[in-house]
Amino acid sequence: MSADAATYPAGGALILAAGFGRRFGADKRAHKLPDGRTLLQATCERYAEVYEHLCVILRPEDEALARQVRAWPGNPEIALAADATLGMGHSLAAGVRTIADDWSWASVVLGDMPYIQAATLRQLLEAFFDRDAEYIVQPVCDGRPGHPVTFPGSCFAALCQLTGDEGARTLLKNSDRLLRLPVGDQGVLADVDTPEAATRPG
Repeated sequence: MSADAATYPAGGALILAAGFGRRFGADKRAHKLPDGRTLLQATCERYAEVYEHLCVILRPEDEALARQVRAWPGNPEIALAADATLGMGHSLAAGVRTIADDWSWASVVLGDMPYIQAATLRQLLEAFFDRDAEYIVQPVCDGRPGHPVTFPGSCFAALCQLTGDEGARTLLKNSDRLLRLPVGDQGVLADVDTPEAATRPG
């Protein structure tokens, strides 16, 4: 259990890892980083430092990976996205449906972004709860929006209806309760799309 998030109402990190990473050339979730951990493992372990609950979204055929993930710090829950081939929106909707009855908020995380600093995650959560968990909070670095994006439970119904590959972009664009929080952490932008990008230090 994380001492950071344990004082907040029930919620957690919803980690998107059902994509196919075609640009990477292989299953990047299993790509080994210089420290020996896989890319997905490093992402999950970073969030486990701060979040009490983790839910990792995988594909139905990922049985072996799911067994590994459940044994990682934080004992992540697994959500299965049966229609992951149709795009990120479908995967995110599947994840939100899995946690909607038990969580009152969720930070949407990309499984290929392990380099965000734990201090930044705490800063984002503090901003979210400072506004009574009623605003969507998204980090911005060098003028560019990044991840994770934290949603209140009032957004879950809309998130459950997502389709296609746009993720939650339309929801963010149309929200009148969006706080974009400037941070100095390039890790909120650093998704790993190529093997070369995976070598940057965390």
